[in-house]
Amino acid sequence: MKVITANRLLKGDVVWLGESGTWVERITLARIFEGKEAVAEGLAIGAEAESRQEVVGVYEMDVTVEDGVIVPVRLREKIRATGPTTHLNLGKQAQAVSA
Repeated sequence: MKVITANRLLKGDVVWLGESGTWVERITLARIFEGKEAVAEGLAIGAEAESRQEVVGVYEMDVTVEDGVIVPVRLREKIRATGPTTHLNLGKQAQAVSA
């Protein structure tokens, strides 16, 4: 299982490609891609958004689903999904999660 991730060009926020083709700020709202063709489709959508200068650094990342929640596999991606590791009161981890 994979999701497509990038950074917003203007603010640098980490984002994920959502179900409706929009970029979402919570990994829990990301669209899951399974299989090479589906991942290629997601990357093509990301490349198109990158060409419009909406996002930069589009790539696929491995995830699992645990108790219905999307969880990144790699530590780097876990950090990107939650925010900085310096203080728990900064980044996405400091915001209320309703998704």
